[in-house]
Amino acid sequence: MIDSKEASAALADIDDIVQRLKQSQLYELASLAAVWWGVLVFAANLVTWLWPVYAVYAWVASDFLGVGGLVAIRLLNPPHQPHGAAFNIRLVLVFALFFAFGYLVTSVIGHFGPRQLGTFWPIYFMLFYTLAGLWFGYAFVAIGLGISALTLIGFFYIGEAFPLWMAFVNGGGLILGGLWMRRI
Repeated sequence: MIDSKEASAALADIDDIVQRLKQSQLYELASLAAVWWGVLVFAANLVTWLWPVYAVYAWVASDFLGVGGLVAIRLLNPPHQPHGAAFNIRLVLVFALFFAFGYLVTSVIGHFGPRQLGTFWPIYFMLFYTLAGLWFGYAFVAIGLGISALTLIGFFYIGEAFPLWMAFVNGGGLILGGLWMRRI
């Protein structure tokens, strides 16, 4: 028979294991999403750099494919809770509000040019990565702050090759960040 001190220690160990398992599952899904978005963002930035006239189409396609991919990732990886729904409409609403706010700021209020758009959207996305990291793990914080800092460096110091810079910084950063989260 174990005493209450040993039982408390055993329960604390079990709780620690459960928390690490939850974080590893979250990191696995987040890494899939980061790599998915990274590939799309890399491609859209390359199109922007090589064929600027098609940039708007590349970004609209990237956004739709990105959100669709996230929904597919969620449907293919339902929560491991007994009463958790495989699909939650709130995920779609979050993205609708996210993009609506971004559009309002960049096109209605701000009238941003291509370079400002290429800076705003990655920093805006990374704001939420960084905020998520405060709850879900510091990998999100590192990725968010790193990509934001490199984006600002590119905005101020990289000339015409800014979209190419952003392909590697934003797209490549998300891909590397996603692969890094798989190893944590």
